[in-house]
Amino acid sequence: MEILLVLKALILGMVEGLTEFAPVSSTGHMILVDDMWLKSEEFLTKYVANTFKVVIQLGSILAVVVVFRQRFIDMLGFRRNKATNEVTGGRLKLSQVIVGLVPAGILGVLFEDFIDEHLFTANTVLIGLAIGAVLMIIADKFASKNQNPVIDSVDQITYKQAFTIGLIQCLSLWPGFSRSGATISGGVLVGLSHRAAADFTFIMAVPIMAGASGISLIKNWQYFSADAMPFFVVGFISAFVFAMLSIRFFLKVIEKVRLTPFAIYRLVLVAVILLVMM
Repeated sequence: MEILLVLKALILGMVEGLTEFAPVSSTGHMILVDDMWLKSEEFLTKYVANTFKVVIQLGSILAVVVVFRQRFIDMLGFRRNKATNEVTGGRLKLSQVIVGLVPAGILGVLFEDFIDEHLFTANTVLIGLAIGAVLMIIADKFASKNQNPVIDSVDQITYKQAFTIGLIQCLSLWPGFSRSGATISGGVLVGLSHRAAADFTFIMAVPIMAGASGISLIKNWQYFSADAMPFFVVGFISAFVFAMLSIRFFLKVIEKVRLTPFAIYRLVLVAVILLVMM
């Protein structure tokens, strides 16, 4: 594979890893960077290029698994008390995560073809970035005015809250809206702290992103060639490395800065891109 293609895969993986878990839309950033500068469709074809943007998220998923590995061990019931042989660990249940995944999972399967065909464009991403930013600002305003006790730990989440967050997550099927932006906003709106909402968001990311990547791979497998595999591998590794860095950083700052600064960044980005496209 040519050095230029390696650099393009590295850049797209970096964009994915750095933005996947910040509420700014990793898919939206990849589409903007690719459509405006890298032009991966020219050497991968449209379907393989779109699949690449989904599949390299597996690198980010692996980063989540590494960071939250003990939480996943607890939910799957693999850690036991040596004295009683009973399962120990946190109170967050795998069934609560599944409840949060159901709405977006169903809609994602039903409308995947429409999304791939019509929504992977710079214009639709800009719309998603702007509307998602408004939702994030509303969530922060709600949090500052909310007088009720805030849930500080993901272990305290209820099934109703998990399902409501799952409904709001459906907005992120629109590229540019941001899955983490939608779910963290949803969590804050139903009474979670920003950190608890972020934790739940990252945990939910693993099965839904793995499922989306798997479906996209299966559907577009016939378009692949051996020449494209190194491009995918470089993008995967790049996404993993940069996602590890961004997850740890984001979890440290989310309670301090909240969502509004990310919303402002999104709105500024929309304005800049519109000026460039004019």
